[in-house]
Amino acid sequence: MMRLIRLEHMFEDIFRAARNRDEADVVPIFSVSDDDHISPPDEIPNNIPVIALRNTVLFPGVVIPITVGRKSSTNAIKRAEKDDKWVAVISQKDPEMEDPTQEDLYEVATLSRLVKTLKMPDGGMTAILQGRHKARLKNLVISEAIIEGDFEIIHDEVVNKDIEYTAKIDTVKESAKRIINLSRHIPSEAVMMLQNIKNSSFLLNFIASNLNADVAKKQEILEYTDDLKKADELIKIMHGELQLLEIKDQIENKVKGDIEKQQRDFFLNQQLKTIQEELGGNPQDAELKELQARAEKKKWSKEVRSAFDKEINKAGRINPQMAEYSVCLNYLELMLDLPWEEYTQDNFDLKKVKKVLDKDHYGLSDVKDRIIEHLAVLKLKGDLKAPILCLVGPPGVGKTSLGKSIAGALDRKFVRMSLGGLHDESEIRGHRKTYIGAMPGRIIQGLKKVKSGNPVFILDEIDKIGKDFRGDPSSALLEVLDPEQNSTFHDNYLDLEYDLSKVLFIATANSLNTIQPALRDRMEIIQLSGYSTEEKIEISKKHLVPKQRKEHGLKSKDVSLSDKTLKEIIKQYTRESGVRSLDRQIAGVMRKIAKYVALEESYSKTVKAEHLNDILGPSKFNTDKLAKIEVPGVAVGLAWTQVGGDILFIETSTAPGKGKLTLTGNLGDVMKESATTALSYIRSNADALGLDATYFEKHDFHIHVPEGAIPKDGPSAGITMMTAITSAIKDKRIKQNLAMSGEITLRGQVLPVGGIKEKVLAAKRSGIKQIILSKENEKHVDQIDKDFVKGVEFSFVDRMMDVLDIALG
Repeated sequence: MMRLIRLEHMFEDIFRAARNRDEADVVPIFSVSDDDHISPPDEIPNNIPVIALRNTVLFPGVVIPITVGRKSSTNAIKRAEKDDKWVAVISQKDPEMEDPTQEDLYEVATLSRLVKTLKMPDGGMTAILQGRHKARLKNLVISEAIIEGDFEIIHDEVVNKDIEYTAKIDTVKESAKRIINLSRHIPSEAVMMLQNIKNSSFLLNFIASNLNADVAKKQEILEYTDDLKKADELIKIMHGELQLLEIKDQIENKVKGDIEKQQRDFFLNQQLKTIQEELGGNPQDAELKELQARAEKKKWSKEVRSAFDKEINKAGRINPQMAEYSVCLNYLELMLDLPWEEYTQDNFDLKKVKKVLDKDHYGLSDVKDRIIEHLAVLKLKGDLKAPILCLVGPPGVGKTSLGKSIAGALDRKFVRMSLGGLHDESEIRGHRKTYIGAMPGRIIQGLKKVKSGNPVFILDEIDKIGKDFRGDPSSALLEVLDPEQNSTFHDNYLDLEYDLSKVLFIATANSLNTIQPALRDRMEIIQLSGYSTEEKIEISKKHLVPKQRKEHGLKSKDVSLSDKTLKEIIKQYTRESGVRSLDRQIAGVMRKIAKYVALEESYSKTVKAEHLNDILGPSKFNTDKLAKIEVPGVAVGLAWTQVGGDILFIETSTAPGKGKLTLTGNLGDVMKESATTALSYIRSNADALGLDATYFEKHDFHIHVPEGAIPKDGPSAGITMMTAITSAIKDKRIKQNLAMSGEITLRGQVLPVGGIKEKVLAAKRSGIKQIILSKENEKHVDQIDKDFVKGVEFSFVDRMMDVLDIALG
């Protein structure tokens, strides 16, 4: 067996072997001048002994020591010692092959001279060989004792040593020097050896021999006869090796720098600690003593006190420079900042509370009464778990601002938390404090901010909570909003039970449909309907106009708006259940007046209805569209939307055909089913309605609901569709200024629907004079202030035939 001595020890082995040689046998390791050249022999002997190398390639001019193990290799060395010292060195294609054949060896070999043989302490033999010439294998004879072969010399091409050649040789040499300097395993003497090499061909061979490349790549370089190609290949390989070594060097320097910094910091910290001890003071101890003093004033349970003591003792054992110390300190400060058993005193003057609520918000009697009831019980009993209220209503009716008003009336602190678009459950429950950047949940943060354990806590837009891979925040709220559980609320960061039972939670939502059923079940639902025109006028006079006048720097004497002007703004420029759009329109009026005042122009200080066109532009909504209904087949329905009620036109036409029903207008499945039910009822009751039964087989029906870009759905348009179809078939117009809403059945019944107040107020705004509703909706109409529906006649029915009698009678 034969193996290559490790490259990093090669130079040392070469020098040691050279020192052990006799003077007569000294052969130079490489040429020392450009003129020095190893000429090929005049005649190559036949049957040259062959040594097969497993894991390296011998290049001409290079000296390598090899440990001889195989029998054939040992005999080859002995033959060379006896004869003319010629040995042929060939590399194996497969290093695992123990007894290679001619096919297992490369064709190009290196003829070498045996420089020296050394007996090793373990009984083995080491031979030092110097490569002389490249040769091509012509014939190989393999026996059990020795491998012999016949060879012919390969002559390299004559190179024109021009500028390009010189530049490439210099590049190779410089790259080799950089590799030696960056590599920790190559001795620094190697740079000196490179500088002493004058022969460029040998330089290339010497560097190729020591490359970090596999046998196949080195053999490829050996077989080159053009030094320029050989130099190009070496530059490519060394470039990759340099990149690797530079990255390793950067990593080692960084690690070394980090270790040195840690050692330096540790040394300085120890010095600082010693100095502080000598001076008799320690900032860490002072900081922890201050926290301990604050803790003595807290009304904590045994569990909380035990947790605090454990944490502060832990902080005392931690090096202040460590990141864990700041985490521990933040946790202790949170425990101290939280209002444990710290409550504000409620205002039990119920009349004053009612006065404050009425002053801040017009209407909304249901919510106000519920708050007064809660305070009344609290006043009598002395202790009561706070209710969990959910205010549901269209945008702009004052749900969020009502919460702030309630807090002011009760003399409680106010916290608002917006849940719209919230996806991460940790926003509610917090993160575990082991994580970097961990924080408590927003509920605990809110209580810490107001420093009160019984604030009014608004959970805004609870119907718009999201849900994704980070968790379900609505499920996390189940514990918060359950009066039976929230007395032991668990925040992941605090990791202790905290009492939320005294907190008055008020949730707001525009719709109940998107709230999780289990969460909805935990809250007391209070419906807030839209405002009537009369209510909006009062809100404008008491709140909106004074607010906008103040925000625009105007005084009462500068501008005033009459009831008629406000009513015109509401009808012609807004269509909403709340007052946000109305607030913006009033702001537009104030901006125009502010411009007149600033420019010192003359203007009318009383804004009249006829001025609105110049100030706000042409009206955006037309209430006269009902007067344009002059054809049969058009009925007016009532719809509920997210922004309140609205009127809805149902148009029906008939044409000769085969009884096909076409529905257009972006209708939902429920609304389509209502249209099918209406047509089926009319067809089955054709005789009672005085219709020809064959009419339905000879005509097609088309039902269209205008404003097709807006999706529409729900069962409440059932009686409206039935009336429109009957009107079209009879070619008889429906009663003017009539609207209706109700669900239908195939048995001819009219069922109740929801959103009655919003629908009725929308009808009143649009100029409707008569409304048909289900008999069961009469109780909902009774809840509406009579002044808001003055001038509107209501017809309550049980049967679908009664609807047709009123609409077409």
